Amino acid sequence: MGSSASPFSDEPMTPTEPSGVGGEPSAMAAGPEGPPGTALPEDPEDLTGAQKAATLLIALGVDTASDVLTHLNDEEVEKVSVEVARMRNAPSDMVEEVLLEYRDVARAQDYVTQGGVEYAREVLNEALGNRRAEEVMMRVEAAMEVSAFHLLQTVETDQLTGFLRREHPQTAALILAHLNPRKAAEIISGLEEELQSAIMYRLATIGNTSPEMINDIEEVIRNQLGSVIGAETSVMGGIEQAAEILNTTSRSSEKNILDNLRDRSEELASNIKNLMFVFDDLTNIRAEDMQKLLMEVDQEDLAYSLKGASEELKDKIMRNVSERVAEALEEEVELLGRVRVSDVEEAQHRILEIAQELEEKDEIVLSRASEEAVIE
Repeated sequence: MGSSASPFSDEPMTPTEPSGVGGEPSAMAAGPEGPPGTALPEDPEDLTGAQKAATLLIALGVDTASDVLTHLNDEEVEKVSVEVARMRNAPSDMVEEVLLEYRDVARAQDYVTQGGVEYAREVLNEALGNRRAEEVMMRVEAAMEVSAFHLLQTVETDQLTGFLRREHPQTAALILAHLNPRKAAEIISGLEEELQSAIMYRLATIGNTSPEMINDIEEVIRNQLGSVIGAETSVMGGIEQAAEILNTTSRSSEKNILDNLRDRSEELASNIKNLMFVFDDLTNIRAEDMQKLLMEVDQEDLAYSLKGASEELKDKIMRNVSERVAEALEEEVELLGRVRVSDVEEAQHRILEIAQELEEKDEIVLSRASEEAVIE
């Protein structure tokens, strides 16, 4: 294996360079927490969670490891990546112990999903013996305590959609608030239009939720989905999460939900819409759409807006106006000198309103992270 090989190579546990997946520098490069080659503890029980995860990923090989990383958040990827880059020739018995633990915990979580904690404990007692089964169940129960709604992430989208369709919109909103935005968006898109807006309105206006209500919802989940979950949960929801979910729904679902929200509260719908697309997101729109937008924008507003814009967006705007206009705009920005942040934000907001109006008229498309495919 050469020096450019990935730490997730199919040759287990012998990385020589902290390179990224496919050999490119990435999150897998060694981080500031320490140099590569840090010694591992002799006892597998003393490995940290990140070290166990790194051991597992290296043993799985590059393709599977890459798929696994897509399901982790940025902080988790960073922690595991550092350990992957540090790791050198882990003993085979340690690798085996980590793989066995992963197999047993994954099996236990499967059993919990099928029939609850006690069912999982009974099955594991028969398969592993009392001592080993209890060790595995302790890990599983500890993981479940991270979020009372943790196991909902593993339930099929169609099953969850059918489940939420039968529940009160307030219950559905609280449950969606605990799912990742993409899964929540898939569920919302599968519901009827009237139910979509009812749920999203409650999700966007969630305040502090009483422990009693959380317990009631846990009971509903426990009874309907067969998962025994009894931990505390943090307050989630609000306009930020509503915007994040809508950012990943289809445009038809997004439009229907926002239209219905406007009927309930113009201010709420506007606040959500504003969070869905910020000024620097204009960097992602097509050149022809940028040109249409710039034709409608006041030049003074544009000059103020550029004072707080990213260099990437400034460059894109200058590329989409004539040389004469670009020179005049640069001169006006320079003449402004120091400006108040509030003036910049107000100018950017006015330009975003124009962009949104043009999008509503189907004259431009505001590109987002999960844009729908289009046919020219």
